[in-house]
Amino acid sequence: MLAFIGRRLLVAIPTILLISVFVFLLQQLLPGDPILAMAGEERDPATIEFLREKYGLNDPLPVQYFKWIGGVIQGDLGISLRTNQPVSELLLQKLPVTIQLAVMALIFAVVIGVPAGILSAVKKGTVVDYAANVVALSGLSIPNFWLGIMLILLVSVKWGLLPASGYTPPGEDLVRSITTMLMPAFVLGTALAATLMRHTRSAMLGVLKSDYVRTARAKGLYERRVILRHAFRNALVPIVTLTALLFGELVAGAVLTEQIFTIPGFGKLVVDAVFNRDYAVVQGIVLCTAVGFIVMNLLADAAYFALNPRLRKS
Repeated sequence: MLAFIGRRLLVAIPTILLISVFVFLLQQLLPGDPILAMAGEERDPATIEFLREKYGLNDPLPVQYFKWIGGVIQGDLGISLRTNQPVSELLLQKLPVTIQLAVMALIFAVVIGVPAGILSAVKKGTVVDYAANVVALSGLSIPNFWLGIMLILLVSVKWGLLPASGYTPPGEDLVRSITTMLMPAFVLGTALAATLMRHTRSAMLGVLKSDYVRTARAKGLYERRVILRHAFRNALVPIVTLTALLFGELVAGAVLTEQIFTIPGFGKLVVDAVFNRDYAVVQGIVLCTAVGFIVMNLLADAAYFALNPRLRKS
């Protein structure tokens, strides 16, 4: 297994370096100049020149890149041009919030999507199968922002069951933290549940036609044991792989949901950074997101290796 993961790391390292180059170059395309905004209304040339020199913006792009990537390797993502805080500190403040939201959303997705996919495959061609597919297509089609607004209007404003917005750290009040995150997690989880349902159904349909499933049934095993122990266990490989990738997507793609529910996570941070032309923060967020996807890919590969005996024999 170590050799298998080692081969994946050999591919991941140059990928991260290539991504870092793109991240650095693409931020140059952001409109506006943050130094002009920092210089104030008078925009004194001496002040502008001092700020450019202070943040190294007068250096050629290759020099700027190597300074930046050298700091990144040491854990220094730079300084925010707006708040003058280290970018790494800002990310460490916001990342746990988004991870909590992503974990809760993934729980919703797995609890809803996987059983629905299994049931749809087992009951193929029946009313249950058609109903599950309709619900899955609805989950994929309904925009997150619309579902979020509707939940706020009904659940919070009309019925008063859950908080409409905001965030409470789990360390302060665990119950309120969970209740505050329930609606945004459900909004994110429904679309992913639909995706998981479709992939689970597809994987189960392929496995249910296998010889070993027919053999298990011929032996007289209970249908429930055949489905869960023999069929579902062998259909887990693509499901686990997809789940790992969906978690990375949740961390990176919760921007709109966090804005709707006023959650101070990665989404709000990246929106504020883009509007304020805070290049260092944008670079740090995009790079961390890309590295997160690569890490989740590595975990998915490790899970694939653990679940697939044929890889362990190769």
